[in-house]
Amino acid sequence: MADEHAYERPRYNPWAIALTVTLATFMEVLDTSIANVSLPHIAGNLSASEEEATWVLTSYLVSNAIILPISAWISRIIGRKRFYMSCVALFTISSFLCGLAPSLGVLVMLRILQGAGGGGLQPSEQAILADTFPPAKRGIAFAVYGMAVVVAPAIGPTLGGWITDNFSWRWIFYINVPIGIISLLLTQRLIEDPPYLKAERARGKIRVDYIGLSLLVLAIGSLQIVLDKGQEKDWFSTTWIAVMMVLGVYAFFVWIVWEWYHPEPIVNIRLFKNRNFATAEFFTFVLGIVLFGTTVVIPQFLQLLMGYSAEKSGEALAGGGIAMLLMMPIAGTLVGKIDPRAMMAFGFAATAIALYHIVTTLSLQMDFWTAAMLRTYQAAGLAFIFLPSTTLAYVGVPRENNNQVSAINSFVRNIGGSIGIALMTTMITRQAQKHQVYMSAHTAIGSRNFDQMAQGLANNLARQGQPFPKQQAYGQIYGLVQGQATTLAYIDVISVLALVVMCLVPFVLIMRKPPKTSDAPAGMH
Repeated sequence: MADEHAYERPRYNPWAIALTVTLATFMEVLDTSIANVSLPHIAGNLSASEEEATWVLTSYLVSNAIILPISAWISRIIGRKRFYMSCVALFTISSFLCGLAPSLGVLVMLRILQGAGGGGLQPSEQAILADTFPPAKRGIAFAVYGMAVVVAPAIGPTLGGWITDNFSWRWIFYINVPIGIISLLLTQRLIEDPPYLKAERARGKIRVDYIGLSLLVLAIGSLQIVLDKGQEKDWFSTTWIAVMMVLGVYAFFVWIVWEWYHPEPIVNIRLFKNRNFATAEFFTFVLGIVLFGTTVVIPQFLQLLMGYSAEKSGEALAGGGIAMLLMMPIAGTLVGKIDPRAMMAFGFAATAIALYHIVTTLSLQMDFWTAAMLRTYQAAGLAFIFLPSTTLAYVGVPRENNNQVSAINSFVRNIGGSIGIALMTTMITRQAQKHQVYMSAHTAIGSRNFDQMAQGLANNLARQGQPFPKQQAYGQIYGLVQGQATTLAYIDVISVLALVVMCLVPFVLIMRKPPKTSDAPAGMH
């Protein structure tokens, strides 16, 4: 039996602690998407091409991805509270300096620092919540945290577009400063390292695994750059992309073997021997693909094919954020009362049905409210995947590994997002080309239907007094073919995603039924 007194209740109100760490979470996750819509303005203001300006995003993501898995190890060395406050401070200071950046090179370097600060926040916050709340109450605590994780990417493009249009792109970085200062003050006042972490640090100096650290930096850095730049550079037709892919995969597998046998690994990958943990991380990976992939794909469709502004396309995603705000507390309450496996099965089924609804509804003729509701339906089921998978990841794991669990969980979700975005973008491009070739074969000069359509358009343009009506008619038909081909490509990709998610429903049975919750800490049931 577990020692019921092993759980250490924090000195301050747990919900005040939850809101404190959620504030920093919201700030960091918001920054991953808020800069996307400002890239053209950044490029123009700093005399750079838009392709060069994308390194503003890539540099942040690479730095962020490297810090995520090693944050637990750093917390052990310097203490979790000290590490967390250092990350908030680094993120806040670098945000302010990003707003002052005089050139693109300086901005990219500062974004690397900002990504390093941001990368340590999510894992630390999850671990703080896991130690602050007993297992019976973790579901609702993770619901508060989860709302920040899923709502921030939804409002990021809208807020970024509004700030850029009405003020300056520099203010998308300045707004982090007051939030960061408030977060630092609250953290200093409310948050403490739990006794088991203090005892671990008191036992002696932790060895630094330089080889493991180097392999991880090489692997994650290389693979993240490949995922971010692959489609832009036509993947493996570009030599340096192919080289980085081989280098990243090789370094990753060598790192796994090295960490498995190392006595003090940076990342405790032996946790994957726990069936529930391994399965929960697999579902978290899928969640990352669905959440981040659709967050990019839907506004992309609205902007490129339907002519929405960045701000308006962001508004279309707002319904998804509202749905998550409503569903997260419900899911958080249920996760401690019913079998989390049943919740996840429901979440996967609901998400798959919503994705199929997108497939049957998506068109160039749909109005704004239809587009907004598509995202709303799709986001509603995600809460029933996010919370059970996050909560179950801690079941059966000793409390001293809470930092490791949270670091791996955040890393897996973000990597899933990177892979999902890369796969969806590539598939849309390839499928659009395929559909365009097929449709072009039926729109050739000499085809009866094509000639009638072209002649009708040309006659209308001539009556309007337009010059070269025949050429303009051909151009309009070509644009129509491109739009329809690309729409079909989006439908193809979302259809595959819906099928994959639906196939995951029976896989929840792989997980062991979790023990009944009590106030005992995770790993002591």
